[in-house]
Amino acid sequence: MRAAALQVGFLIISSILLSQSVGAVEPLHQRIDAHIDAASDNWMIAPRSDDAEFVRRIYVDLAGRIPTIEEVRSFLHDSTTDKRGRLIDRLLADSDFPQHMTNQLHIMLMERLGNDPEWEKFLLTSFRENRPWDEMVREMLHANRENEDTRGAAYFLTSRLISEGAMAETDVPGLTRDVSRLLAGQDLQCAQCHDHVSIDDYKQRDFQGLHTIFLNVKQDRTATFPAITEGLMSKKHEFMSVFIQQQEETGPVVPGAGEIEIPVFQEGEEYKVPPDRKKKIDGVPAFSPLETLARELAQQDNAIFRRNAANRFWFLMLGRGLVHPLDVHHSGNPPSHPELLEELGQEFAAHNFDIKWLLKEIALSETYQRTSRLPDGQEPPPREKFLLAHQKRISPEQLFESTLVATGERRTSQAVRDEASKAEDEKTDAFRQQFVKLFANPPREPETEFEPSVQGTLFVLNNAQVQRLFERRKGNLIDRLASLPNENVADELFLSVLSRPPSPDDRADVDAVLAQATDRDSAISQLAWALWSSNEFFLNH
Repeated sequence: MRAAALQVGFLIISSILLSQSVGAVEPLHQRIDAHIDAASDNWMIAPRSDDAEFVRRIYVDLAGRIPTIEEVRSFLHDSTTDKRGRLIDRLLADSDFPQHMTNQLHIMLMERLGNDPEWEKFLLTSFRENRPWDEMVREMLHANRENEDTRGAAYFLTSRLISEGAMAETDVPGLTRDVSRLLAGQDLQCAQCHDHVSIDDYKQRDFQGLHTIFLNVKQDRTATFPAITEGLMSKKHEFMSVFIQQQEETGPVVPGAGEIEIPVFQEGEEYKVPPDRKKKIDGVPAFSPLETLARELAQQDNAIFRRNAANRFWFLMLGRGLVHPLDVHHSGNPPSHPELLEELGQEFAAHNFDIKWLLKEIALSETYQRTSRLPDGQEPPPREKFLLAHQKRISPEQLFESTLVATGERRTSQAVRDEASKAEDEKTDAFRQQFVKLFANPPREPETEFEPSVQGTLFVLNNAQVQRLFERRKGNLIDRLASLPNENVADELFLSVLSRPPSPDDRADVDAVLAQATDRDSAISQLAWALWSSNEFFLNH
């Protein structure tokens, strides 16, 4: 691995030196556009989004919420040419970004399997400090229990060591599958008992080799935080295909790095004993398959790891992976843009897996900034071409925060509040939990498409706390609208809820409703609710 790492480093340095001799390399965001445009196959390339479309999209993607009306107006009135880049920088540096990314990565990595405050602390601390992605993954696979800020990373493993419906059993095959899917982009589930019947690249040895690493791993139930214990590994793991009755064996296999040799120790040397302990049994194994997996998987030169990482962060920004679905990387399902994915992975690794850097480059691209609107009668290009902005599902967490912003109920100050305000915050937190639970998908079901449910519809229509958001109270949206003359209501309403000015037809509709209203406050409330409950609000576009 060291030799391979040196080789990759040499190639990167050589590339930099060569580029300096022939001219500067274009920024990654420009190379993204070159790859996408070159593969357009004569499909129409959508133009750049207007400022209103962009400002809403970038706030949802980097802040986890729609912009406030003041933020919308400030951006729309800004006439400088670099305002999009400056806004991207500001959002990446803003306090909303770490919490938003914590929510996004929790959804992606835990798939609604559960929650843990130590795990959330690990994610939140990591994004506040802009820790590299490879470092985060190494913690998830081999957490340091002595570090209070990062020990919660072990929840990624411990949450999967309990089999559903059988609390006394460990689900090692499920853990094996999830590590391979989420961190290497390969769903090896159907290769557990034999070579995959429809994907030639996925072999039983791949599954069993990774599975071997977790056979001696258990949840440490004595710890008050997520923690694991790891037993000794002294020999290879035996397995047999259900189709070919022939005994085989394998040592630990790291995706993208191959089989790892199991070291041989003399009796009494199997454990490393910390200096402050005397008993051998209190030590840790001298050879840790988990530590080896963490070190060898999350490497700059591991192509499987870096491509999967780049693909998943691309998905967060564009709504679809270059390899899609995200966990079926194999030769029969190639990337829509192979050279682009390779370049994204290499550049991400060369920049020390800096997540903010990668998200910024994607956001700066014309590919990201295209409009999602098509002229009437125009046939949309295939989604995998990325020539038109995708309409993306908003996560329940994004939807909740955006709802509070739209209705003027979001608290932005972090100052100490009086007891009444604290009680109100507790009610909001309870409402948030109910809201997220209702709009989230069942565990392990990907949250990639917008699929309205009967439950969600009834909640939007009848929930008392939802209805309360659209009642007039001092300083909220309805109060602001009610204090305006009729001719100004449409602008305030559309900028607040949909982050855009009203069209002439929108304005005419609002004016007509207000002109006919016998109860003006009620009419304004119904108008605001109608915009909030529309697909335009529930989608990022």
